[in-house]
Amino acid sequence: MAKKIVILIDGGFLRVKSRKADKQYNPEFIEQFAHACAIAEEEILRVLYYDCAPYAGTVKLPVSGNPYTFAGSDKWMEDLARKDLFAVRRGVLKFRGYKPKHTPVNPIAQLTDADFVADFEQKGVDMRIGLDIATYSAHGCVDRIVLVSNDTDCVPAMKHGRKAGLQIVVIEPPNGQVAPELLMHSDFKRMVAWP
Repeated sequence: MAKKIVILIDGGFLRVKSRKADKQYNPEFIEQFAHACAIAEEEILRVLYYDCAPYAGTVKLPVSGNPYTFAGSDKWMEDLARKDLFAVRRGVLKFRGYKPKHTPVNPIAQLTDADFVADFEQKGVDMRIGLDIATYSAHGCVDRIVLVSNDTDCVPAMKHGRKAGLQIVVIEPPNGQVAPELLMHSDFKRMVAWP
């Protein structure tokens, strides 16, 4: 009898790892990767994808003070949400200012806006992952939670899931290494190749 699973994907983590491997990050790639996370004895109940829409807003550039408008489309997230078995959980992307592209900063160089990169922070993604693990733990409709993340903030939810009788599988992409804290509170580590 197949084990029912739910796959939880931290989009920020998967995007960074896949781009380092020169993969095109789009809904088709995400769908293929999600299906590669399941093994033959497992049946996917749902794939939950957690991410933030691109930041949209106007801010002042760090040196010139000129206004700069960030405009990005979240159509790809809508396309992903339309795929079979997928649900998209949205966090919020906050603008936190700028940070230098290179450190240490040359103290005698004339700095320009081009010497800085915008600094963004995801908010609410790990909380949503934790809530979904708790929900699936309470409902008993799956046997395993398959987690694609390296966020140690997930540990309390993972512990809760295991206490409720679920098996926790952590996914290790080809160029990633799972945090030791996640391994300590999971049942299996599964290496998954890029599609």
